[in-house]
Amino acid sequence: MATIRDVAFDVLRHHGLTRMFANPGSTEVALLSDLPDDLGFVLGLHEASVVGMASGYALASDQPALVLLHTTAGLGNAVGAIATARVSRAPMVILVGQQDRRHLQSAPFLAGEQLELLAGSMPVAVRTPASPVEVPTAIAQAYHEATIHRGPVLVVIPMGDWDEEAPENLAAAAPARLRISAGADPELVAELADTLAAAKSPAIVAGAGADTHAGFAALTTLAERLNAPVWQAAFSSESAFPHDHPAFRGHLPAVRAGIRTTLAPHDVVLVVGAPAFKVNLHDAGPFVEAGTRLVLLTELPDEITHSTADVAYLAPVAPTCAAVADRLPASATTLEPRPAPEVRPAKGPDAMTPDMVYQAFAERLPAESTFFEETPSSRGRLIDILPARTPLSYCTVTMGGLGHAIPASVGVKLAQTNRPVVAFVGDGASLYSIQGLWSAAHYGVGVLYVILRNGGYAVMDLLARNHGGKGPWPGFAEISVSTIAGGFGVETRRIDTHTDLLAALDDIVPSLAGRTTPLLLDVAVES
Repeated sequence: MATIRDVAFDVLRHHGLTRMFANPGSTEVALLSDLPDDLGFVLGLHEASVVGMASGYALASDQPALVLLHTTAGLGNAVGAIATARVSRAPMVILVGQQDRRHLQSAPFLAGEQLELLAGSMPVAVRTPASPVEVPTAIAQAYHEATIHRGPVLVVIPMGDWDEEAPENLAAAAPARLRISAGADPELVAELADTLAAAKSPAIVAGAGADTHAGFAALTTLAERLNAPVWQAAFSSESAFPHDHPAFRGHLPAVRAGIRTTLAPHDVVLVVGAPAFKVNLHDAGPFVEAGTRLVLLTELPDEITHSTADVAYLAPVAPTCAAVADRLPASATTLEPRPAPEVRPAKGPDAMTPDMVYQAFAERLPAESTFFEETPSSRGRLIDILPARTPLSYCTVTMGGLGHAIPASVGVKLAQTNRPVVAFVGDGASLYSIQGLWSAAHYGVGVLYVILRNGGYAVMDLLARNHGGKGPWPGFAEISVSTIAGGFGVETRRIDTHTDLLAALDDIVPSLAGRTTPLLLDVAVES
C-alpha cells in the first residue's frame, strides 16, 4: 500500500529536492521516521540556522532547497530568516508541520492557528492542501513557484496526511519539467520544434494568452506547418486562433472524459496561452491518455503551476511560436474544415432559438468585430455558430460570475471607437450589471446589446434537470429589460419574431462600427 508520504517522496526525488534542512518536532515525525537513504537530512539547532543554510544552498546550486519546520513555534522562529531569503531571491520549498486535520476543529495542542498567515508577505506563495491527496501536488506546485518567483514558498501539511493511503496512480497535478525564458530562446525553440516535428499526430489547444495579432499569425503558421487541428481552450476569455480556419475544430470540452476522447488520436498536444486544463464539473481520470504527451507554452506562472504537463515553457507566446514555426517545413497536406454547425430551429412559426440569433449575426458581422458572451444557457451554441476571426473578436468571463459583458463592452468601444461591438446577454444575466447601460448612454458609447429573453434562469433549470430534480427559483417573465434600459436613456427595440430580427440587423449592422449611441435589442427566444 502506497501512502501519501511515498508519493510525496517520489515528487521530491523527481525535482531534485533530496536534501532536507530541518529542525523538526512531533508534527514532523510521521514524515521523518525511517527516512529513505537517498533523502539527506541536515539538522539545524535553530530555525534561523535551518533557513540560512537552505538559502546558501539554494543560491549556490541555483535550484530550490527543501526546508522542514515545526508548526507555529518553528515557523515563527524562522520568519526573519524567511524574510532574508525573500530579499536574497533564494528559492526554497518550506514544509511546515501542522496538527492532524482530523481534530483541528478542537484546537489540539500544537495546532497552528492560521499558519498560512504567520510569515506575512515574506513567502512568495503559500499552499494549504485541502485534503491528503493534494499534498504531492502542493509540493510540486511549490517547487515551480519557488523557481519562477525566486523565493521561499510555504506548504502547510497536517501530520496525519503522511500516513493516509494514496489512491492508485496518484501523481502530482503539476508540470513534470519547467523551462523559463525571457524571449524566444534558441535552445528552448529548438527543443519545442524537435518535439513537434517528431510527433506523428500533433494537435494545438489555443487560449487567451495568444489573442494578439502576433499570436494569431504565429499560431496560424504553426498549425499550417504541422497540419495540426486546433481547439479553443475551454473557458478561455478570448479567442486565439481564427475560427474560420480549416484547422479549427471548435471548443475543447470542459470535462476530463471529453478532453481525453477529443485528444486521444494525438501523441503530442501543445497548449498555448491557457492552463492544461480548466474544467467544470468533476469527473475521474487523467486529462489525456497515457500515450499523449502534453506540452504547455504560456506567459503566466499561474497557468503553469495549475497545469498537468510533461513539460511547461514559461516564455513569450507569439515570438516563441513564430520561431518554432520557422524551424518546421511546410506541410504537404491540409486539413478539411469541420462541418458547419447545425442550427436548431424554433418550435413555433417565426419564433427563434438562440442558434437562429447567432446565425443571423454570423452572416452579417464583419471580421473586425468584438462580441461578448454572457448567455449561460446557450453559451455552447454561440461559440459553435459565431466564429471569432480576428484578435479581440470573442470575449467572455471565465470566473463564473455574471455582470461582465454590459460594462466591459463599453470599455472596448471606448478604446476602439470604430470597431463594431456587440454584447450577447441573457435576460437574467443582464440584471447583474444593468446599470452599466447608463454609462453607455451618458458617454455616447455605440454598443449593440442583444438581450436573449427566455424569462428565467434557463441554465439553472437545465442543471437541476440534469441532477434529477427541479430548483426552487421562479421565472421572471414579467421583467422587461427594454423598459429598464429605456429608463437609463438607451434606445431599445423589442424583437419577437425571426423576421423582425433579420430586418433589424440589416438596418443596424452596416453602420454599427461608427455608432455613437447604445442600442438594445430585447429578443424573445425559446428556452
